[in-house]
This record gives sequence, structure tokens and C-alpha cells, in this order.
Amino acid sequence: MAGAVSALFLLDIKGRVLVWRDYRGDVSAVQAERFFTKLLEQEVDPDLHDPVVYDNGVTYMFIQHNNVFLMTAARQNCNAASIFLFLHRVVDVFKHYFEELEEESLRDNFVVVYELLDEMMDFGYPQYTEAKILSEFIKTDAYRMEVTQRPPMAVTNAVSWRSEGIKYKKNEVFLDVVESVNILVNTNGQIIRSDVVGALKMRTYLSGMPECKLGLNDRVLLEAQGRSTKGKAIDLDDIKFHQCVRLARFENDRTISFIPPDGSFDLMTYRLSTQVKPLIWVEAQVERHSRSRIELLVKARSQFKIYSKLHNCSTATNVEIEIPVPSDATNPNIRTSMGSASYAPEKDALVWKVKSFPGGKEYMVRAEFSLPSITAEESAPDKKAPVRVKFEIPYFTVSGIQVRYLKIIEKSGYQALPWVRYITMAGEYELRLM
Repeated sequence: MAGAVSALFLLDIKGRVLVWRDYRGDVSAVQAERFFTKLLEQEVDPDLHDPVVYDNGVTYMFIQHNNVFLMTAARQNCNAASIFLFLHRVVDVFKHYFEELEEESLRDNFVVVYELLDEMMDFGYPQYTEAKILSEFIKTDAYRMEVTQRPPMAVTNAVSWRSEGIKYKKNEVFLDVVESVNILVNTNGQIIRSDVVGALKMRTYLSGMPECKLGLNDRVLLEAQGRSTKGKAIDLDDIKFHQCVRLARFENDRTISFIPPDGSFDLMTYRLSTQVKPLIWVEAQVERHSRSRIELLVKARSQFKIYSKLHNCSTATNVEIEIPVPSDATNPNIRTSMGSASYAPEKDALVWKVKSFPGGKEYMVRAEFSLPSITAEESAPDKKAPVRVKFEIPYFTVSGIQVRYLKIIEKSGYQALPWVRYITMAGEYELRLM
């Protein structure tokens, strides 16, 4: 087992202790001063920006949120990743209780803060970090404290993320498969960065303690079952699961089995590292006339399939293309073959919006701007901003991921309705074309 934390400190931006909780009795409040001294030394040396600091037998690990430092001090060899995860969970719990974590909210609620710290960590080991579960027996309102609160069963169960006794009139599960496409194209039209980040986002409204099983078109699983993988299996990288997923079961037979939390959560995230063809390609031509006028011709072409397996016709919606223009441009004259375009001087850009952009189509926009002649003659060529693209494509995934089945089993035998939706959107989608 990894080592335990000795104490947890909450400090203000000047290093003064707001709240601290001693868990093992082998450090003192002086540790906060030594930590902040080391932190100031890091600020002097630009090469030192380490969230882990070691000094005189004590290891400090910290994060900063707003004007508050959350710092642990430990004399044992702790698992740094688990401690940082714990500190971020502490931030989430405090935000759940106080709306926002900052110095003022800690001072106003220090009694509740100590109660939470006592429940979230025991003798230096992280315990319960689910805000919904903690809020069932740690109440912020004083009048609720008259009745003796018993910890909910979830605190003592293996399923610490879900309470018992949840009931819904209509049992439903909504699963959104969301993929974000990140593209970076250089001035020569070459793709220098391309990846897809996906997430399976769930909203569950289920009674009792349901057992869910999810099947994907996973190549490893299909091959293990002796099924054909031609044209429909996928290979995903960097898969990360919510804590509710039984990892041993997944590693054994690739089955995603879990008891879901109540409400919204990310069941799984993944990454597709193979090069992706840009779904919407943009070409821009810039012509300068007589040093006082500039003309732009921008063409946008959708390069995704017109028809997809998930839906008959693939269409990008809410397409927004941001084309940079000189900061001194005036008197815009804009014509589009589809959608609407307008000059956004606060962004130094021409913003072109197309509500519906079907696959295999090409549209264009022409724009003329006047330039102050003196500025046009004297100005040196400045660094060009990239063309930025935003879009959403419903019923479409770049990776080809498909939900083969979603089963919900509960001992009461009720029938639950699963709803599955697919959507692809632009992430960091930039084309340095101008």
C-alpha cells in the first residue's frame, strides 16, 4: 500500500494557513511556512515549476484553485498521482457545497470544511470523494443537524458512488458518443497535427441498483468471439474509465460492466491517434489592390461522406468559419453562396456561419475591405492568425465507434429505455493558410 499523507493544508495566496487538518501527528503548522518558502524559491528560478517539493524529510504536493493553495505534507512515500487526484476531488466537493472554492467561502464555512476533511481522508488515506454521497449526511444548514445523521449505505458499500433506494417513475438511460476532432494545418496545406478525442457521456435515471453492460465494436472483443472484424471493428488508444467500471472484467473479456452513478457522468474517454482527413477543408485567397483595398475569396468544402451507417444523410450543423483580416480593415462588402457572413472587428476577423452543410458540398464567400492607405504603405507583414473552424455533425463518428448493445438489469425486473446518440464536433481545428 502506498504511504499516507500526514496533513492537508489550505493556504491563501500569501501562504497563510486558512484551514489545516493533521491526520498522523508527525508534522506541524510550521510545515506550511517551509512549503511556501520553497514555493517562492521556485518562482525566482523559471526552470523550477514542480508541483512536488521535497524538503528535510517532508514531501509537499500541491495544486492551486483561484486564490487558494491545496497542499499535502507527507513523511511517507505517497502515490503522487492518487494524491493529486484526491486534491482535485476536494476542489469538486467544496464547489458542490459552496458554489465556488475561494478564500472567502472557506472562512464562511470552516465548520463544514473540517467535517468534509474528516470524512474524505482517514489517517492520511483518501476515503469518500463523491459529492452527492457526502451531501446526504453532511448538511450545510444548521437546523438539519438536530436529527442524528447516519452515513448512507454507499459510504460502507463497495459502490461508493451510488445510494440505495433511488426511484424513478420512468427508467431511462441516455448515452452520447461525442468525438472532438483536433486538426492543425500549416501554410503549405500539410496536416501537422491530427487526432480524435472521444467520450461516452451518460445520463442515468434508473431505480434501485441496476447492472449495466455495454458492448462496442471493439476489435479485440470481436476477434475473441470469433466474429468478423472486416470494416466495422475499431482500435482505440488511451482508454480511461469511470471508477464504476469493473476493470478486471474488461481486461478479462473486454466487457464494459458497471453499476452507474445517478445522473450525469463520463463513462469512458478514448483517443484515436491515426491521421484524420479534415472534415471541412478551407481555402483562402487574399489579393491586395492599390494598397488601399483587400479582397478575400474563401472556399469551404465538406469532405465527410454524404451517407453514413449511423444515419442516411450526414450534415454538419452550426458551421462557423473565422477568417482573419487586417486590424485596420473598414467598409466591408461581403457576398456568400450559402449562409451569412459578417465582419467582427473585435476579433479582427470575418465570421462566416452556415447552419446546414451537407457532405460533399462546397460553398464560398467573397469579401472586400478598405485599408487606410498610409497604414497600408508603412505596415510590415505581421504574424497571421489561423483560420478557425467550428461545427457539429450529428449521427456521425470519425472513429467508426458503434454501441452494439446497452443492457440494463435490475432485480425488480423493470424495463429501461436506452437512448444512444452520436455526434462529432470540432475541437482545436485550425488552418494556417494565410
